[in-house]
Amino acid sequence: MQAKKILLPVDFSTAGEAALKMATMLARDGGGTLIILHVEEPPMAYGGGELYYGLVEPDRTELSRMLHEIKPSDPSIPVVYRLVTGDPATSVVQAAEEEGVDFIVVGSHGRTGLGRLLMGSVAESIVRHAKCPVVTVKAPAPAPKKA
Repeated sequence: MQAKKILLPVDFSTAGEAALKMATMLARDGGGTLIILHVEEPPMAYGGGELYYGLVEPDRTELSRMLHEIKPSDPSIPVVYRLVTGDPATSVVQAAEEEGVDFIVVGSHGRTGLGRLLMGSVAESIVRHAKCPVVTVKAPAPAPKKA
């Protein structure tokens, strides 16, 4: 199966780095285009003084700059950037349908138990609702600290 369009949702976390590598490989091997998407959640979603990946108050210009810094390791791969506002899982599934993508490659934080229950799982919701194949890529475990 050739992947002509691969959607890579990013949240600027380290989980996205492994997903970028996988999406790059699929795009390169299939001669496809990589669509890199960031979904900005409405302000109430990150209220209460929490930081939004290092930004106290997200600014679309700064988010767009951060988004455009994400590049595949192979510069010959065509890239399209999209920045939207909404619920992350819903917006990713909607963008996949609008773009007619062949695959969604999404990074997963690998939360389990109470963390997953409290935080929800964007990746799981995307898998459940997307009409195309979804590849989830778990971030590699950090290397053990040497004594």
